[in-house]
Amino acid sequence: MGIWRRWILPTVRIVLVAVIAVALAKLAFFPDRSAEDVALQPTGTVSEPVYTVARASVANDLTLTGTVNADSPAVVKATGTGAVDELFAAVGSQVAAGQKLYDIKVADEIEPVETTGPDGVPTVSMPKQTFHFEPVLAPIAGVLAALDVLPGQQVAIGESTGQVAPPSFNVTATMSPEQQYRLTDAPAEAVVTIAGGPAPFTCGGLTISTGAATAGGAGGAGGGGANAGAGAGVDQGAGGTTVRCAVPGDVRVFAGLSAQVKISAGVADDVLVVPTTAVAGGAETGTVWVVQPDGERAEQAVRLGLSDGTQVEVVEGLAEGDSVLQFVPGAAATGQEGCIDPGDGSMICGVVH
Repeated sequence: MGIWRRWILPTVRIVLVAVIAVALAKLAFFPDRSAEDVALQPTGTVSEPVYTVARASVANDLTLTGTVNADSPAVVKATGTGAVDELFAAVGSQVAAGQKLYDIKVADEIEPVETTGPDGVPTVSMPKQTFHFEPVLAPIAGVLAALDVLPGQQVAIGESTGQVAPPSFNVTATMSPEQQYRLTDAPAEAVVTIAGGPAPFTCGGLTISTGAATAGGAGGAGGGGANAGAGAGVDQGAGGTTVRCAVPGDVRVFAGLSAQVKISAGVADDVLVVPTTAVAGGAETGTVWVVQPDGERAEQAVRLGLSDGTQVEVVEGLAEGDSVLQFVPGAAATGQEGCIDPGDGSMICGVVH
């Protein structure tokens, strides 16, 4: 015990003090490199995303947001010039196509009559004025929304004197010019879905009008009910490209409802496809950047087919298994280092090795 206390413990204390002193000296005069300095050193490379051409099916379904509208009313026009004689229908009543709404008392044309008297002297006389009645008929079946005439009122032939609102509806939706490229053919119908409404139904008589086409005008049979017939034509209003179709008569809808309009313009099965982001140009022809086995990139012209908005069919120009850049070089805005913004608000970053 005397040796332990006199020699070993003091020696251990001296060694510990020496180790602590050396450690403090190193921290004071020879510090380690900071974590910040290490982080600033480049440690990887960024590669552009590459897509391998493969086969898939492309369903060219174009979905638009639209609105249910009452069909525009038909104008009631005077069929003669004269005084309104009698009204046969009241505003707000249901009328049938061809039903008489009112008639007009029209004066007949009078021609002078020339006679020769006993003395051989010719005389001219005017016969008594006669009249006939011209009926004014309802142009379509519906509700008599307006009748702006009174008995005895003078009207002229062709003058607008009322309106008949049909009990039919249509669905309209706007389409961007770029979306028109998706419609390689002219579809005759669309499938319409109304949130909280009836089951999806086929909406026929599809028309696409470019230039000042809008929804059906005011008027109609009030809030809704069973429809009787399809609206025709496209009303003109604000500019744009408008898709319009007629709601079947047995589907109950109301003006102002929001609707999803799905237009199917073909399906291509087991075809070569690439992402739309890989193609410069999106209709009929375009170019892609093929990645060669040695890593070199080569611009390649392609002929395009159907597109679903995410991928597009490649008819000519590529083979299955080819590698192409997933994004057209220079087409997307550059975001943070190693990342690009494809323009839809998302951020896509390259793979770091």
